[in-house]
Amino acid sequence: MPSADELIGRHAVDSLLGAIQAAAPDADLTSLRAAPRQIAPLSLRERADLLRDALLADLPGDYATLARTIRAARDNTPDFTGWLIWPVTSALAARAVQEGGATAFDDAMALLAELTGRLTSEFALRTLLRHDLGRALGTLRDWTGSDDLYVRRLASEGTRPYLPWAVRVPEIMARPGATVPILDALYRDESAYVRRSVANHLNDLSRDHPDLVTSTARRWLDEPDAATERLVRHGLRTLIKRGHPGALELLGFAPAAVEVDGPHLDGDTVPLGGSVRFTASIRNTGDAQARLAIDYIVHHRKANGGQSGKTFKLATRTLAPGEQIHVAREHSFRPIMTRRYYPGQHAISLQINGVESARAGFDLAGTDTP
Repeated sequence: MPSADELIGRHAVDSLLGAIQAAAPDADLTSLRAAPRQIAPLSLRERADLLRDALLADLPGDYATLARTIRAARDNTPDFTGWLIWPVTSALAARAVQEGGATAFDDAMALLAELTGRLTSEFALRTLLRHDLGRALGTLRDWTGSDDLYVRRLASEGTRPYLPWAVRVPEIMARPGATVPILDALYRDESAYVRRSVANHLNDLSRDHPDLVTSTARRWLDEPDAATERLVRHGLRTLIKRGHPGALELLGFAPAAVEVDGPHLDGDTVPLGGSVRFTASIRNTGDAQARLAIDYIVHHRKANGGQSGKTFKLATRTLAPGEQIHVAREHSFRPIMTRRYYPGQHAISLQINGVESARAGFDLAGTDTP
């Protein structure tokens, strides 16, 4: 994954400064000029916020004045694109909300749509959603019919409940189904880029509203196109890992009679930075063909000595009556930024169509470096 320096670093600041100076030659841009000396210790989102605030400080006045400057920069500067768009759109949204009124709000929505193809306006859109969700949703429903695939995607991506790097929109979280009409309009979109956003949005919703998600997916499967089943599988991935019965049934994973031998581990102790390999056998003991979603769960030791499971996809198989398959996987305990490992007892189990097998335990040795 690119670093913050590669995304919003000195080059992005210089490009933004040049574009704004050309569009507003009388502005001294003191805050923007100081930004390169301040961004080094900041995260990506903090860098975007710093540049947003610099723009707002250097370009005082009403929303309309800021919008004219940004449109001039867009129209006259070829490199007014890429990650510098994040702070630009965030400044527009912030000034519109600060000013209040429908005129500034609606123009900010329109300008975010104009700019989203140059990077994405999804982060800035959150400010407008938090300010007036109902008015924003009306515009977003119109966007689902846009000729511009980036605008259609923005309608779905910008309203995701758990959009990465973005602030939450509490009213979206509190109103189950508020964004479903947008997804209904886009799940058969001609663009795979748009459809993937719809699937990720559906998966976000599943964290809090699994029954809403499965009922929505069921409706889509009743009126599918060639890509609908794949979209639904991706959108239900978290529910499948959780063993949600409705999601499993919807994708054809009915309760199955199976016999599981394993998992069998290749050792009792795993060093931090090493890996554990496991094998297992699964046999269909029923009288009918069985379609199986086979996952494995790593039960990590927590700081308090308990365990917390994380589910990983292993395989999807269809077994005839009496048929047996063997599965194997190697799982790494290499230190990563998103997880802290605690030495001590861990375990691995299989999960087949939502039903967990017996756990096989092992010790993780060594000291974690967060």
